[in-house]
Amino acid sequence: MDEDMKQIRFTIPGQPFGKQRPKFSRAGAYVKTYTPKETTSYENLVKLFYNEAAKGKMFPEGAMLDVRIIAYYEIPKSTNKKKRREMLEHRIRPTKKPDWDNIGKIVCDSLNLVAYHDDSAVVDAQVRKFYPETPRVDVMIKVVGPDQI
Repeated sequence: MDEDMKQIRFTIPGQPFGKQRPKFSRAGAYVKTYTPKETTSYENLVKLFYNEAAKGKMFPEGAMLDVRIIAYYEIPKSTNKKKRREMLEHRIRPTKKPDWDNIGKIVCDSLNLVAYHDDSAVVDAQVRKFYPETPRVDVMIKVVGPDQI
């Protein structure tokens, strides 16, 4: 744990991915709950890119955190030039899945015990969706004080 860590930025390359609901399977009289493989894989990707940026550091225990996420979706290949330009100028923004809240949930859940002790430390958050040249998810986490509310 690093008491001096105040802010970090990192990027997860590729198409944004949202937290999936747990799956259920029956084994005789028992029902087993499990996390879908795609969700687990993406959570590991988030951890990997956080750790590359943070070099193993965590936010201090008890810190109040602000999380900002910008999800950049791939522009469909069939998009015409006019619409593509409007997408790149942010005049058209993604209204498709995954939903903003599921993107935030997978990022914040992934960072439990990696960036912070529990995602309950997140007191403020924002998820925004855009179309770029390159799909990715940019994450910024910073410590906030009582004067920044």
